Amino acid sequence: MDNKQLSILATRGRLLALQCVYEAASGHPGGSMSAMDVLTALYFDIMKVDPADPGNPDRDRFVLSKGHCTPALYSVLALRGYFPVEELHKFRSIEDHYSGHPDMVHVKGVDMSTGSLGQGISAAVGMAMAGKLDGKNYRVYTILGDGEIEEGQTWEAAMAAAKYHLDNLCAVVDVNGLQIDGKTADVMPSEPLDEKYAAFGWHVIKIDGHDFMQIRSAFHEAEMVKGQPTVILARTVKGKGISYMENNAGWHGKAPSDEQYETGKAELEALLNGLEAE
Repeated sequence: MDNKQLSILATRGRLLALQCVYEAASGHPGGSMSAMDVLTALYFDIMKVDPADPGNPDRDRFVLSKGHCTPALYSVLALRGYFPVEELHKFRSIEDHYSGHPDMVHVKGVDMSTGSLGQGISAAVGMAMAGKLDGKNYRVYTILGDGEIEEGQTWEAAMAAAKYHLDNLCAVVDVNGLQIDGKTADVMPSEPLDEKYAAFGWHVIKIDGHDFMQIRSAFHEAEMVKGQPTVILARTVKGKGISYMENNAGWHGKAPSDEQYETGKAELEALLNGLEAE
């Protein structure tokens, strides 16, 4: 799949994610928009998965460590064919199972239930260790938020991954610079992330998290790394694709009004039409 096709799919994903949060009047749009391109590349170009056989023991695994960004994950899973797109109308509905955090029991394609920040990367480390012990060739991917890595547990997981030489593990940090209370640099500064992860024994790659050429290249590089885990530090824009959401911490976890929904929908549809016309 080429970069244009991935851009089209990611834009469709953003439209669906916006719809999810609007219809539910609840959810986390900002971080969903920033992670959408990485998620799209993973499911449509990088990971060895089959929606018709989601439990295949040899499949690659994905863990959404920043578990509140299900509008992105569910939208990509639907587009990939794990369940009908129409199911997204049930997002956060009390009558169904498409909850605000991933549910591996009830939602087809979800490999790990997450929500409490820091626990997802730990589960991903466990999955990667299990793969090594079982002699499997699958790879494990996970996405963390740059606010999430303020949790001490993420660094315990980082130490364990390096100790056990988990070269089948690739973590992506969605570095959009914002979290629920404002700028990460103000709430709890975490830079320089590249030096920190390198000191913890990880192979580090820095990219523009909205450039599909860089995204794909980084994942391919990670596959070639032996003897240590890889982290991709993806610089992104919170709320990417919707003008009033971009770089605005206020859109971490709230739903758009009717007028805001229509504005965001129109902007994304215009972008989609432009991509399809190229």
